[in-house]
Amino acid sequence: MKYISPLKIGAFSISTVRCCSMKSIDNRVKCRVYCRVSGVIEEVGKSKYPTHRRKPLLTNPKIAHAPAKEKPYKLKDAHGLYVLVTPSRGRLWRYRYRFSGKVKDLALGAFPSVSLAQARLKRDAAKALLNDGRDPAVHKAAEKALRARGIDEQSNMTFEGIARTWHEQWSSNKEQSTAAATIRRLEKNVFPWMGQRFIGEIDAPEILAVLRRIEARGILESARRIKIIIGQVFRFALSTGLIKHDPSAILRDNQEVLKTPTVKHMAAVTDPKEIPALLRAIDSYSGSFIVKCALQFQALTFVRPGELRHAEWNDIDFDAAQWAIPAHKMKMKQAHIVPLSEQAIEILKELRPLTSTRGKYVFPSHRSATRPMSENTVNAALRRMDIEKDKMCGHGFRAMARTILDEVLQVRPEFIEHQLAHAVKDPNGRAYNRTAYLDERKKMMQLWANYLDGLKTGTRVTPFTKSRTPRLSRDAF
Repeated sequence: MKYISPLKIGAFSISTVRCCSMKSIDNRVKCRVYCRVSGVIEEVGKSKYPTHRRKPLLTNPKIAHAPAKEKPYKLKDAHGLYVLVTPSRGRLWRYRYRFSGKVKDLALGAFPSVSLAQARLKRDAAKALLNDGRDPAVHKAAEKALRARGIDEQSNMTFEGIARTWHEQWSSNKEQSTAAATIRRLEKNVFPWMGQRFIGEIDAPEILAVLRRIEARGILESARRIKIIIGQVFRFALSTGLIKHDPSAILRDNQEVLKTPTVKHMAAVTDPKEIPALLRAIDSYSGSFIVKCALQFQALTFVRPGELRHAEWNDIDFDAAQWAIPAHKMKMKQAHIVPLSEQAIEILKELRPLTSTRGKYVFPSHRSATRPMSENTVNAALRRMDIEKDKMCGHGFRAMARTILDEVLQVRPEFIEHQLAHAVKDPNGRAYNRTAYLDERKKMMQLWANYLDGLKTGTRVTPFTKSRTPRLSRDAF
């Protein structure tokens, strides 16, 4: 504020004139004077600059006694706050603001449930959001959606908060190891850079910058997987009303934004000439008897390592010679039946007295019978037999069976795919059925077991007919 020395303007003698950007004058002076910031003073006429008196602000009594009219009308307060009085004498608080060039009205509640003081506090909070570049209406909708889900913490409006909420629901029907690996990827690669960002403010370039940082470390497959996880978090937020659009969608549709990782298949022995040495090494394994049985059983059934580890005695039907795996233990979450060959049944009978009395698992952990075998046990046993990790792994028994059954034993592909529990459909487009081709699969599994025995002893096993017609050759059994 700048004060100018005493001057005489017209007929008025002014002792002190206040010069400021508000263009006002000392209250002791009756004339109106326009004072420039530069200090230049000039007299102005009353008609040229009329007096604009500030309207008095609202008061609680004024709002309470506002009469109803035929049409809705407004009682304005200040800074965009007003009361909308409806014909039914409802008095609704509204805050008018501009965001992205559009005028919007934010509902702040109804009087008298929300008092004048409370309405002004809500208006100030909305203004603070505007100053941060946020839309108060979107923020309010997000908070409402969180409260509907029983989440009240403000921190859950961040990407990390929403991601953890998504993970809690998503992991309810996932393997514990899978759920732990997923949240660990976010904690190491995403949360440090955009975890505390308000989820509605994150855009595609910011997501891409996080993925580029992972890509620069040379872990391209991890970058691809994390991109999928981020997309799942944003789709969760979109479906629950926390955001209005999914910024990760453009990255999902454009596959060229990240480098494509080189496809690396699971190590597997698929050459019939190399299989006998593998089988003899397993038969002569000098480690744990339970691990030896697990290796032999996996070679005969070619199930996934996780399904093998979690096999329970209650799931084995010795009379029907089959193993019924519940849906929650399967990768595709569909129940699966594994026909058991005579050789597989013999392994289970040898193992039954040892592990069935200790707990529910067929292949329990050596540390505790209440837990399944470790996920690294089979691979560690293969390394102990001097079989390199780029030569064979536990998952490789599936590729070995798939290759030999198709190329050597000439089994119809649909029989093999159903036994592998892959997501296949029948000719009519129907989804996988656990009992589909069950009789044919029983014969196939016995043929496979006989073939493996034949490789060890040098005995030839007759394959399926080369024509691959729907009917099976009797010479195969």
